[in-house]
Amino acid sequence: MTIKIFAVGDVCGKGGVEFLRRNLRQFQKSEGIGFTVVNGENANVLGATPNQCEAMLSAGADVITLGNHTWAYKDLRGYLDRSPRCLRPVNFAPQCPGRGWGEFDSDFGRVCVINAMGRFSLDPNTDNPFRIVESVVEQTKAKIILIDFHAEATSEKGAMAHYLDGRASVVWGTHTHVQTSDARVLAGGTGFITDLGMTGPIDSILGVNSDQSVRRFLGDPPKHYRSAEGPCKLEGAVFEIDADTGHCLSARSVRLT
Repeated sequence: MTIKIFAVGDVCGKGGVEFLRRNLRQFQKSEGIGFTVVNGENANVLGATPNQCEAMLSAGADVITLGNHTWAYKDLRGYLDRSPRCLRPVNFAPQCPGRGWGEFDSDFGRVCVINAMGRFSLDPNTDNPFRIVESVVEQTKAKIILIDFHAEATSEKGAMAHYLDGRASVVWGTHTHVQTSDARVLAGGTGFITDLGMTGPIDSILGVNSDQSVRRFLGDPPKHYRSAEGPCKLEGAVFEIDADTGHCLSARSVRLT
């Protein structure tokens, strides 16, 4: 018995949320997807609001993961305590609102989803993600274990996947918003892609208004980022998992426009 997992890259801005709403369920149906995890880190360009999280869940996400902009909106803090299907990085301090992992029901058994954040050039005030994730992997009873590793460095993402090869079903990277061409199954049976990519405006710089981003690099004072306008895309990856062993059988990247 196998299950198809769909992991969706960082949803960016109003356009990204709307494109997800219009396209996710149709893709799930056509591909026979059994479980979907969506990174909602940038649904409000920087961070996400409770309403946006609810919109992504209504669009077909089974679980939402976050990242380094988790605390951008104070309203999300109470929401994280109330909503077990919205996860923040597990290696934030334990007094932080919400939870970093959970076990969820599917037609193919329990699925464990872990959200973790890398430390290279992001937030050094976090626990070691390798040790924290490993402790969760050791305590969960679920056969299917999915890890969204929100990290900057490709080397850190690859190291997490190889560290957990054979113990996790899938490790995928988020945060850099550029889809990588390395979706594959590692030697021990763990599916991996360095970065899922982005769900949001195509004509943009990582989902942000291009002119604004260029002006920032030219030295303009920082301003609140604006989402770009225009046609959008949805990027992610599909992983086929043996539900009995938890091993990944195949991995492929996806781009919808």
